[in-house]
Amino acid sequence: MRQAASIVCIGGANVDRKARLLAPFQLGTSHPVTTTQTAGGVARNVAENLGRLGHTVSLVSAVGDDRDGRWLIDVTSRYVNTSFIMRTPKANTGTYTAVLDECGEMVLALADMAIYDTVGEEWLKQQWTRLGPISAVVLDTNFPEDVIRAALAQCRQEDIPLCVVTVSVPKVKRLPSDLSGVTWLITNEAEAKAFVESDGHTDDIMEAILHAGAKNVVVTRGANGVAYATKQGETEAIAAPKVEVTDATGAGDAFAAGFLYGVLGGHTVEDACRFGMSSAALTLQTAETVHPALNEHLLQAAYARYFCEGGTK
Repeated sequence: MRQAASIVCIGGANVDRKARLLAPFQLGTSHPVTTTQTAGGVARNVAENLGRLGHTVSLVSAVGDDRDGRWLIDVTSRYVNTSFIMRTPKANTGTYTAVLDECGEMVLALADMAIYDTVGEEWLKQQWTRLGPISAVVLDTNFPEDVIRAALAQCRQEDIPLCVVTVSVPKVKRLPSDLSGVTWLITNEAEAKAFVESDGHTDDIMEAILHAGAKNVVVTRGANGVAYATKQGETEAIAAPKVEVTDATGAGDAFAAGFLYGVLGGHTVEDACRFGMSSAALTLQTAETVHPALNEHLLQAAYARYFCEGGTK
């Protein structure tokens, strides 16, 4: 039988831990807290969201040869092909640990991501030969520059649709200045400004990103919605639906997955942004990084509710 083409997500897979204080923070003493642990990492989160939405998805990442790594692979493999995740004894599985005050605001966050520096261009090339048919690639900016450049070059060479999802202001600097081969760049305002090294208007920043070679750029702006621009000259800002926010963790990754669900399903960039915002809105209303009941029906219903039933569409 012919192997089905898969969306390949390349990048981070972490364990996210949150400790929420039950009393005001004081230096130099212990505190009672409630703790939660979830699977995280931008590429991993996007992969799980896409898997829940019915796509065939493979994740290319690295975890430690430890209990966290085994747990991460176990929870991810329910929706994603995890056979391309490397387990290495060279470093611990990536972790992100946040301490929140009694109101839910961050006091301190600790990121142990040294594991991503253990992989290189040759590792990615070896993985690539095993992947089989690829319908699209999602690339986050967690891996070193040589890995990111190799993925870009491979997609450009094979004419594979590529979606780059930026991770943070420091890590957006890992992208090359030439974005040729990037079909969609999804980023937030701060990361977009850092990439073009400008504090200008969003429209000018998007124009600069298109000039760098990307075919489409989408800038997420939190409660202010999203703005997008295309090589064809389309540009628009779309207001975000109003929702009660439980936890913002994972909303950006949910947006990227919803956007890809739309654009790979034949929708316009504008409509794909609406699917992305619908997916993000669902995630914002849960305490989970990935909505635990997400599926196509739920996303379509959210899209209809926010953008068709008296909404902005």
